[in-house]
Amino acid sequence: MVEIKQIVQQAFRTGYLSIADRNQIQTLLRRDYDSEDLDAFIILQRAIASGEVMQESKPRPKTSATHHKDSASNIKLAYKIAAELAYAAAQTLTMPKTPQDQPSLGS
Repeated sequence: MVEIKQIVQQAFRTGYLSIADRNQIQTLLRRDYDSEDLDAFIILQRAIASGEVMQESKPRPKTSATHHKDSASNIKLAYKIAAELAYAAAQTLTMPKTPQDQPSLGS
């Protein structure tokens, strides 16, 4: 019987996950699997998300492809904004505090 970790190893060797392999992983996840299989599946999902492993997809209408590009662009923009906010927060937290900066009640 094929194990999830074997399918994952093949996907890393080829850089590609077919629909059939993806369906087989889903079937195996509904059955009994061990922690190594689960770890391999998580690593595969990360590799797909990063683009290290490509997965076969069903053909979609052209409008969907445009939507996907827009979504990827929006995700990159969101990460950029989050990084800029984190930088600004870090800068603010490292600034020296003066008594004038402290809020006061009644003034």
